[in-house]
Amino acid sequence: MYRVLVTGTIHEMGLDMLRREADLEIDYRPELPHEQIMAIVDGYQAIVSRSETAIAREMIDRGTSLKVIARAAVGVSNIDVEYATEKGILVLNTPGKNTNSAAELTMGLLLAVLRKINLAHENMRRLGWDRHRFTGIELMGKTIGIIGLGNVGHRMARFCRGFDMRVLAYDPYISDETFDRNRVEKADFETLIAQSDVISVHVPKNRETTGMIGVAEIARMRKGVILLNAARGGIINEDAMLEGLLSGHVAGAGIDTWSEEPLKDNPFKDLPQVVMTPHIGASTEEAQIRVAVCIAEQLPRALRGGVVDYPVNMPRIRMLEGGDVMTSYTVLAEKLGLFAAQFIDFQPRHLEIFYLGSIARHDCTLLRLAFLKGYLFDKLDYVSYVNAEMRAGSAGLQVRNAEDPGFTQYESAVKFVFTGEDRTFTIGGVVFAGPHPRIVLVDDFPFEVEPEGTFLAIRTLDRLGVISGISTLLDRHTIPIRSFEYSHSDAHKRSMFLIRVGKEVPDAAMRELQEQPHITRVRRIAI
Repeated sequence: MYRVLVTGTIHEMGLDMLRREADLEIDYRPELPHEQIMAIVDGYQAIVSRSETAIAREMIDRGTSLKVIARAAVGVSNIDVEYATEKGILVLNTPGKNTNSAAELTMGLLLAVLRKINLAHENMRRLGWDRHRFTGIELMGKTIGIIGLGNVGHRMARFCRGFDMRVLAYDPYISDETFDRNRVEKADFETLIAQSDVISVHVPKNRETTGMIGVAEIARMRKGVILLNAARGGIINEDAMLEGLLSGHVAGAGIDTWSEEPLKDNPFKDLPQVVMTPHIGASTEEAQIRVAVCIAEQLPRALRGGVVDYPVNMPRIRMLEGGDVMTSYTVLAEKLGLFAAQFIDFQPRHLEIFYLGSIARHDCTLLRLAFLKGYLFDKLDYVSYVNAEMRAGSAGLQVRNAEDPGFTQYESAVKFVFTGEDRTFTIGGVVFAGPHPRIVLVDDFPFEVEPEGTFLAIRTLDRLGVISGISTLLDRHTIPIRSFEYSHSDAHKRSMFLIRVGKEVPDAAMRELQEQPHITRVRRIAI
């Protein structure tokens, strides 16, 4: 049973989905104070938060059972992701689920500022009717500069094109094809701030973006510019923005996100040209449902060791067309790693990984992590997809990708080669259509074995009577044989058997097998 602590408010639809999971116990405590979370976090395998919960190093250390930290939002600035990675804890979030809501709010702030909607509203509440006081400005023909052409930024660009605006965008991490697809003019930062009538920021908050618009940048903007921040507080320096508003260089501002939340003091409160909201960009019914459902779909998979859609601190898998082939290869790779760990009897120092055929055209990083996770599972303390690469390095194993053009008898395949102490071990696998994963290579012996169950891996010399001797011994110990796979090497004059058995093989039977005169190696393998 996995215990899940939910410290942020999420929609009831997502909670219902989580509560229907038989192996999850949900403890829903939104707005739980930090000190109370610290007192109980040790008893949970997962914590689901929003911005209210700071999940820093101290909390991660207290949560000794934590396997997953889920953020029911996009940003993860409240989570020490680097330390979670070191501890092997998966961090996941829900990007794109509030894209439309955040873009619509930004557009609403812009319209409210330019058309003085909030001022007109307040005047109407007092039965005022001074129409000429509220003369505004049209969007048509104006230039908007969008900083960050990601999920929200490109949605904002689409809205602005609908208002017949010229749309500039600055984003050094986005391809030219993305600019073209969104019909946006690509601009450098200096051009954007110099030519825009409206500037809207849509970037994450990090070292690069914090304070990226300050006094110097505002000074280079057109007089009468409108500034919008519905991304993260502090991307536009609030003191600089206030100074620009008071001087008149900045004509207006729409602000949803703040450097300090909630505000203890608000220096913008008496400025009529500013429209303010309390970080409600994602606060729509539709967005909250999408976020909650996304968490409810990802969290059970994460806790059970599966592949999730939005990992923060591990690579996302890219599926092949026509199905989840890459997911099947990920599962197979972990089983191959488990097999290798139980078979190898030397200390490997190097691991070469081969991705062959059609899967080599895709991002195979997760396959690599899955294999290492399986291989290190019983060798080190908690190893996950998140920290497998780091743990392999700490164990003295050097890992690299390699190429083997000769291993081409399958449409796709993976192969893993360990070397060390002047010895080598090779294991490989394929996924046939279905999907049907198979082990196809063990210690250079070809097979075609389903990677499921308990096996005896037996290496022998070429002698008559070996098979009957193994069968007789297993029969005497009442060990049922489910499948019996045989492979032979003419070059080395030896053979290998992979025997799937129907029950645990006792130590006494293992000793008797090892004492057989023609058997050179016996291993119990459980995968």
